[in-house]
Amino acid sequence: MTPGARVAAAISVLDDVVGGMPAEQALLRWARASRFAGSGDRAAIRDHVFDVLRNWRSDAVQGGGQTGRALMIGRLRAVSNDLDKLFTGQGHAPPPLSVEELAKWEKPGDMGDVWNLPDWLIPYFERSLTNQAAAAAIALQARAPITLRVNIRKTSVADGAAALSADGIKVQYNPRASTALNVLEGARRIRQSNAYIDGLVEMQDASSQAIVLGLPKANRTLDYCAGGGGKALALAAVGSTVTAHDANPGRMENLPSRAARAGTRVQIVSSADLANTDLFDLVLCDVPCSGSGAWRRTPEAKWRLMPNDLAAFQRTQSQILNRAQNLVTRDGYLIYATCSVLMEENADQIDEFLNRHPDWQMTYTETWPIDETGDGFFVAHLRRAS
Repeated sequence: MTPGARVAAAISVLDDVVGGMPAEQALLRWARASRFAGSGDRAAIRDHVFDVLRNWRSDAVQGGGQTGRALMIGRLRAVSNDLDKLFTGQGHAPPPLSVEELAKWEKPGDMGDVWNLPDWLIPYFERSLTNQAAAAAIALQARAPITLRVNIRKTSVADGAAALSADGIKVQYNPRASTALNVLEGARRIRQSNAYIDGLVEMQDASSQAIVLGLPKANRTLDYCAGGGGKALALAAVGSTVTAHDANPGRMENLPSRAARAGTRVQIVSSADLANTDLFDLVLCDVPCSGSGAWRRTPEAKWRLMPNDLAAFQRTQSQILNRAQNLVTRDGYLIYATCSVLMEENADQIDEFLNRHPDWQMTYTETWPIDETGDGFFVAHLRRAS
């Protein structure tokens, strides 16, 4: 496909998104109807769509509207592409810009347009991040780094990097976590690489890796909200005996095969059986949250989140902490983590938990910003007062 044809395809997908269809569903629908498109074409179209999703408000201002075409025009204007070469009307390229489209645009001026956030979220960012709020909002408008975790159960970080290089994947060390490598070139080759197939590396954000590497030493560990199991695998790689649980067991469907590839073992336990297990030395709760620290990866979420959704997340987080504390040994640790930058989901939750349970105390906390090394994350270590 030509660059212009890819733009036209992205416009079609964005029109479906404007109409209310989830972006992933719209992309899949387009791909199924366009079997002629190669993997490079699909990747380029996906990039166009997700770049718009990250910058929806500013692109609408610069494109002069909320249609897929207007949004794509705004996105291309933002990156100074020559629109005349893409909007030619030739072949499968979109029609040339009209006189009205050429005239109908302006630079973003309102804070919400510049920050690319819903207006209601701006005060939350300002309260939570103070003088770093603008930087965080701007950081969410760019693509997230592609980061790998070297499986130190099987190899060293240096040897893992060398194996990736042999597979044509260029990486650099990531300072946020000692096991993390940022992918600079060859990202599309990762899952077919020998390094990945042999279990030497896993896809995982550096902040997630830093959380695991910073945990207290523990023999028996429970990943209470395991999701896909990335942290459970990272815990197993550093020598913990790991049990994984999730309220939705389907999320852990691929965890056994991933653990086998990594040369580790993770026991999966259901909610019904969890009450009958022995207590754990460490319980990690990477709780459901707004995901605001990772909106570069799921940009649609920042436009769909509503105040009542945030309130619902807060209730769920509180309930999880209340339940999980009962699974920790007397001298064990309860770990609370989110991929959120919002104080309501982070420090406020910890303060409320300690008010409800004065027999617990916080022994450690850390936050990571949204930047070129990783996503925004929060972690707090809790332990019963002696």
